[in-house]
Amino acid sequence: MNQILQPKGYLVAVGGAEDKGTDLEKGIIERNRLNFFELGILSNIINLIDSTQKPIVEVVTTASSIPDEVFENYQSAFQKLGVENINHIRIRNREDTANPEFLERLTKANCIMFSGGNQLRLSSIFGGTEFLQILKEKYYNEHFVIGGTSAGAMAMSNTMIYEGNASLAHLKGEVRITTGVGLLQNVIIDTHFDKRGRFNRLAQAVAGNPGTIGIGLGENTGVIVKNGYELTTIGLGSVIIIDGKNIDYNNIADIAFGAPISVGNILVHIMSAGDVYSLQERKYEGRNVIVPVED
Repeated sequence: MNQILQPKGYLVAVGGAEDKGTDLEKGIIERNRLNFFELGILSNIINLIDSTQKPIVEVVTTASSIPDEVFENYQSAFQKLGVENINHIRIRNREDTANPEFLERLTKANCIMFSGGNQLRLSSIFGGTEFLQILKEKYYNEHFVIGGTSAGAMAMSNTMIYEGNASLAHLKGEVRITTGVGLLQNVIIDTHFDKRGRFNRLAQAVAGNPGTIGIGLGENTGVIVKNGYELTTIGLGSVIIIDGKNIDYNNIADIAFGAPISVGNILVHIMSAGDVYSLQERKYEGRNVIVPVED
């Protein structure tokens, strides 16, 4: 793979349903405290922020149909982690992306969190905007953290799944792909991966784009992306890597729409917390020292 331009910032792509500390409200036990405050997805995001600064977190709820409720949930969760300055960038359409207040707040932020919902709203609303340009400049030039969960994670890549019924995903044409916001190149991200049975969906996407690397994120699980290519798994579930580089048989171009696909010699890695994968080398690199507590 060609050398990837290395950003100074970090991406955190999350498979959805990340722990927001609700178990703490039911009565704190040590396992819940450890999972949320030390090993939790949101804790990992906050810990990536430059420790010399008081974090400013902006939550973007564009993908969601219930933006205010979603923001309140994140506000509560980040407050439990000691973050005082949490704001809501409530962008609902392309016109909102040019709001001077939102652009100024983005410029001043240390971290931005994209909520779940509909990833096509993210690509269609932010594509080609000044807001996205500023976001990319901050990511490449500053110690800046971008988190995204579910739809917010799927939209990070340049190639994005926007529709596809998991039960039909073995059939040609049942997985629909468009262009994401382009923070990560040569990858396709899918989320809620284990719970919604999306292996075939991501496999078809990779079969049609074998130069890409598929990243399947389980719920309450994610990857931290450092230098634009080094993935470290966090959370309590699994991350599936699907690599098409060694495919030696692929019928997707020759069959009719609706026919089942066949793909030979596709490469799969299964990763848990602490596992590291290099997008640049297309290689499983081993483990760090993160160890999750059993649920």
